[in-house]
Amino acid sequence: MTIIRSIALFLAAAVLEIGGAWLVWQGTREHRGWGWIGAGVIALGAYGFVATLQENADFGRILAAYGGVFVAGSLAWGMALDGYRPDRYDVTGALTCLAGVAVIMYAPRNA
Repeated sequence: MTIIRSIALFLAAAVLEIGGAWLVWQGTREHRGWGWIGAGVIALGAYGFVATLQENADFGRILAAYGGVFVAGSLAWGMALDGYRPDRYDVTGALTCLAGVAVIMYAPRNA
């Protein structure tokens, strides 16, 4: 698997999971209704399938690395859809998480 395909799968997973959680949030906390909640549940389920498409078969490695993508993606989603403005510590933390993703997923391994 190429690194580009792997990154694309992480991005797709982030859109589905973060988007699904956001839809559930909107349906529940912002009182937009069951349609929003249902769409969120479907997106969250689809996220689970997308995560399985990574070539690496180590569940723990994939989910640990995805955690870093989730952190950065959540901040980006908040900026794009909710007007959230991260401070320098948010940005530093997100970049640190993405550096961790790179080490976990793409560092050369002998075995």
